[in-house]
Amino acid sequence: MTEQGLILVTGATGFVGKWTILELLRKGYRVRGTVRSLARAGEVTAPLGENLGQGPLANLELVEADLLDDKGWAEAMRGVSTVMHVATVIRADEPKDQDVVVRPALEGTTRVFRFANQAGIKRIIMTSSIATVGYGHGQTSGRRVYDETYFTNLDNMRWTWAYCVGKTKAEQFSWAFAKDHGIELTTIHPGAIIGPALDTHASISLRMVSGLLDGSTPAMPSNGFSIIDVRDVAALHVAALENPETVGQRYLATAEYVPFPEIGKILRTAHPDWHVTEKHVPDWIIKLIARFGGPARQIINDIGNEKVFDGSKGEKLLGRKFIPAKDAILATADSVIKLGLIKQKTT
Repeated sequence: MTEQGLILVTGATGFVGKWTILELLRKGYRVRGTVRSLARAGEVTAPLGENLGQGPLANLELVEADLLDDKGWAEAMRGVSTVMHVATVIRADEPKDQDVVVRPALEGTTRVFRFANQAGIKRIIMTSSIATVGYGHGQTSGRRVYDETYFTNLDNMRWTWAYCVGKTKAEQFSWAFAKDHGIELTTIHPGAIIGPALDTHASISLRMVSGLLDGSTPAMPSNGFSIIDVRDVAALHVAALENPETVGQRYLATAEYVPFPEIGKILRTAHPDWHVTEKHVPDWIIKLIARFGGPARQIINDIGNEKVFDGSKGEKLLGRKFIPAKDAILATADSVIKLGLIKQKTT
């Protein structure tokens, strides 16, 4: 481990936040994590203690700080050498007011960067998204491969959704701020993040798998996703921390592109007793209902085309291939079943 001092991780109760802290503690780093309320500290310490033992938790400190409030951030930054800005808002539905998602993404990022700069911190690693890469490029059909040189163009999108808007504006701000203030910035851009849940406080992104198992997803769209295992997302954050050449770089965290029906097939084969649906939702229905908002708005830009995100740059940084999408899918399924996050549908 290269000596890096104290690492601040925002969003410690989140799916990626917990895994990132776990990887940092496993490697011997001192970590300070932010939570909106210290009443939720057990959501972090309990699963980490179970996976690491109590010893490494001596290197973890949790502090209270909210992305939408200045309170606590100056104290959170004190003595920190590197900030990992992981916190984000993810919703299963599309809010009528996009600001519900956009404001924490943009205002929260602005606040984190501002307080980091005031504290003299010059190194920030930020969790971004493929949503800031592969949209607004005029793709409406066929297959296209995107790499880190692509930037989402919000002005050229017919259908925007809150998460895409928030993440894109936050990244635009971050690179501009970094340039103006001499911040050494790296951004990590995950695809659909799944993988093993550490506890019952799991990300809604796992519904891609759990919804098929328990029947709450009664029919599947035709589109696919560039899947990434959460363990690889965490590993990329740590690799960026330990490799100075990552400064000023963007890294896609994406394994294979997998169509939703293929996810269903993988789950049916591995868990035949869970009655995973084979029903499909026609593209025209998704395009119709997306006009009125709701969850369909979040995938409308992917219907009828295949967006593939080339993760080879991230794999080169790790020095290995990403965990295969099939393994990530099965690890997700095993964990949500083991943790009792889903109930088997009766026939």
